[in-house]
Amino acid sequence: MSTVLETEEHKALRAAVAALGTRYGRDYMTTVVREGSHPHELWTDAAKLGYLGVNLPEEYGGGGCGMAELSIVLEELGAAGCPLLMMVVSPAICGTVIARFGTGSQKRQWLPGLADGSLTMAFGITEPDAGSNSHRITTTARRESGGGWILTGRKVFVSGVDIADATLVVGRTEDARTGTLKPCLFIVPREVPGFGRSQIDMELHAPEKQFELTLDDVRLPADALVGDEDAGLLQLFAGLNPERIMTAAFGIGMGRYALGKAVEYARTRQVWKAPIGAHQAIAHPLAIAHIELELARLMMQKAARLYDEGDDVGAGEAANMAKYAAGEACVKAVDQAVHTLGGNGLTREYGLASLITAARVARIAPVSREMILNYVSHQSLGLPKSY
Repeated sequence: MSTVLETEEHKALRAAVAALGTRYGRDYMTTVVREGSHPHELWTDAAKLGYLGVNLPEEYGGGGCGMAELSIVLEELGAAGCPLLMMVVSPAICGTVIARFGTGSQKRQWLPGLADGSLTMAFGITEPDAGSNSHRITTTARRESGGGWILTGRKVFVSGVDIADATLVVGRTEDARTGTLKPCLFIVPREVPGFGRSQIDMELHAPEKQFELTLDDVRLPADALVGDEDAGLLQLFAGLNPERIMTAAFGIGMGRYALGKAVEYARTRQVWKAPIGAHQAIAHPLAIAHIELELARLMMQKAARLYDEGDDVGAGEAANMAKYAAGEACVKAVDQAVHTLGGNGLTREYGLASLITAARVARIAPVSREMILNYVSHQSLGLPKSY
């Protein structure tokens, strides 16, 4: 894919990560899923090369770069068939929030480990009755007399809790002046009493497992709170914008992988006089898929640049658009790839069928395309809300 908008450093990073991804590839990830394991080896190698913490501050062991670089890492691993979904959560969301709003103690405790891969953090925001509506979050945090916190509530579809050392949980605290609830972020260690988890049985075949969490009067120290109690949505969206950028990278990488397999097949599969890729009915849909992936990547690059420059408002709009565009492009690319291969597209040998389900993730998580369209119609176009 074209990299004309990238610096020489970005191009070098892209090539280096692609080389790492190629060494592992889709077969590695398929084996990990079949064995019910996790991609520890790839995670460790990516960490040793500095890729996991490329967005985190240098003083805490990171690369001192930003979302532009981290999205390159995830995209190229995905294009090689071995994306690391926990990159979206651990360094992108949790690492960014702690780096921007955490105390000195929190930064020293978590950022070096998140950067070198020795620590992993999950992110819990979605609830059974509050999917995309963060204002309906019912997980509550109340202060104890000694200054600590007590968390009570439930979360669903939390990735990687089984391997995470802690979970960054979105709760709500009561404003003493108005009585209204406002969102706050808390670091909840994995083994703290009252913090339970149960795995959700998913049709999605991925190394990252999904969990439902219960917080039954979980007691936390005062310094479990990340950032300012009164900052509310500001800190929350500081993590959600990177989440959308990285989900776009995840979708673009997957789409590129599927498209590459289809193009390779179309070049060599011969039924009549010429390979099937010579026929426009095959070639044109693949060309469209390539165009749409390129366009999605451009929006992702814009979103990453705006975020890294500190423009949270501009990044919010661009990140939502990038996530939408990448989700649509990914689903179409995977569908067209499977269709290009015909019956072979559904065999284990070619490894595309499992992507049909996986590609839907980029459309529905972490926010559905319909909610993104709501955002754009309200925020970008100034149309009235329906809710």
